[in-house]
Order: sequence, then C-alpha cells, then structure tokens
Amino acid sequence: MNDANDSKEVLVVVSKLKNYIKSSAGMNTSGNVAPAISEMIRKMCDRAVENAKGDGRKTLMDRDFSEQAM
Repeated sequence: MNDANDSKEVLVVVSKLKNYIKSSAGMNTSGNVAPAISEMIRKMCDRAVENAKGDGRKTLMDRDFSEQAM
C-alpha cells in the first residue's frame, strides 16, 4: 500500500509548524522535527484506518483518531 518514498515524505507544512512552535513557546525548531512528526502522523493514520475498517467503513472520521479509538 505504501511505497518507500511515501514513508519518508514530510506530511506537515514545515513553515506552519515552525511558526506555531515559535509563537506558542518562543522556541526554534530543529530540522529533524518535521520528519519525526510525520512518522507520528503516519502511525496515527494507520491506526485510524484500522478503526474505520473495524467499523466496516471506507471513510475515515474524526472519531477514528480519538484517544479511545487509538
């Protein structure tokens, strides 16, 4: 399902991420943060997909990402 290139692709808008961290915490962001967060997002999405499949759905919903669903 996933090809090797997709697993390394950054899934967040890095400038938005850096701006958020800077404005909320006054901190700078290292270059290796975006790939780490992207990996976390991939794992969350994979779990959410399994939750939707378990409910017999082909549509991901916000509830598939809830802490109880994870």
